[in-house]
Order: sequence, then structure tokens, then C-alpha cells
Amino acid sequence: MKPYFFKIFLVTALFSGLLSAQEGIVKVQKSESVERLLNLKKEVNASKKFIKIQIYSGPRPGAEETLSSFRSTFSDYKSEMKYETPNYKIWVGNFRSKIEADRALKVVKKEYPNAFLFTPK
Repeated sequence: MKPYFFKIFLVTALFSGLLSAQEGIVKVQKSESVERLLNLKKEVNASKKFIKIQIYSGPRPGAEETLSSFRSTFSDYKSEMKYETPNYKIWVGNFRSKIEADRALKVVKKEYPNAFLFTPK
């Protein structure tokens, strides 16, 4: 008798909770100084230069092959192919600090010994 009563009580409690849902309006009050701080942070991040690693510079077939092999080996780093006359270049990462870039360079140099750090224009 108790299990049956418990099941009925549980079902009734669940349905009554769904049927008596409340509605309301949420009003967010934010300080003017918080808004200024967020805008300042956006400006700083937009103007900040990132450090990248270049692992290849040369003709397109070599760039495509290097990009493919890099992505299969180092899937955790963002990589891209850029064209700067007359060469295609493979760039890796968007590092915010020199320390972060140096750590990544140390790992990448094991596979690509000619890799180096730079800040794009």
C-alpha cells in the first residue's frame, strides 16, 4: 500500500510543480563604471598584437602539405595559410604573451626546427 501511495504522491507533486510555474520580468541594473570598464577592455583587446609562430614559407604545394601535417600533429593550435608575395606562409597560434608563445615554440620546434616567433603587422 505504501509504494502505491508514494507513486501517486510523487506524480501529483511533479504535476503541481509544473502547473504552478511563475512568470516575471527580470530587470538588470548595471553601473556606468562597469560599462566603461567593459568598453575599455574591448578596446585594449582589439588593439593588442598577438604573437604567432611561422613554420613554413615557400611555394603553395609545400604550404598545403605542411599545414595538413601540422594540423594532424598539433590539433590544439590554430593554424592558417597566408600569402605574402611571392611565398605562402603557415602561421600558428594567437599567443597573448611571450611566455605562452615561447612554450608553444619549444614544442613546435621538435617537428619544425626552422619555426620562429613574430608579431604580424
